[in-house]
Amino acid sequence: MSCALALASALLLADPVAATAAAQPAAAAAPVSVAGEPLFADIIARSARLKAVVDGWSASGAADASGFVTGPDFTAFKAQTVELAALDMQGHVTLRERGTDGDLKCILRGISEDMPKKVAAVESAADAHARHAALEELAYLLNDNVEVITAPPQPEV
Repeated sequence: MSCALALASALLLADPVAATAAAQPAAAAAPVSVAGEPLFADIIARSARLKAVVDGWSASGAADASGFVTGPDFTAFKAQTVELAALDMQGHVTLRERGTDGDLKCILRGISEDMPKKVAAVESAADAHARHAALEELAYLLNDNVEVITAPPQPEV
C-alpha cells in the first residue's frame, strides 16, 4: 500500500465524524412555509371566510332564490373573490421573484385564473341544481387555496 493511501486510511479511521461527513452529501435546507407571512395569511383567512359563505348558501338554500346572483350578498361576494384572485396572483409573483417553491407558485396562479371562472359559472347556472354544483366547485377551489398554502412545503425535486 502506498504511503499516501495508508495515511488517508489512518486519518479516516481516526476521525469517524469526518469519515461519515465525507461519505454523505450535504443535506439541502428544508423549504420554509410561507403560511405565516402576512400576504399568505391574508389569502388563507379570506379563502376560509369566503368558503364559509358558500357553504352557508348551499346549506340554507339561499342560492336557490330568484335573483340570487344579482342580489347584494352575491355582488359583495363576487367583489371579494376578485380581490382574493388578485392576492393569489400577488403570491405567485412574490414566489416567482424569490425563485422558490415552484409548485405553490404555479398553483396560486392557477387559482387566481380559475376564481373568476368559478364565480361566472355560479352566475350563469341555468337552474338551482346547476348553481349548487357551481357553488360546490367554488367551495373546493376556496378550500384548495387554504390547503396548498398551509401544507408542509416539500423540497424541490
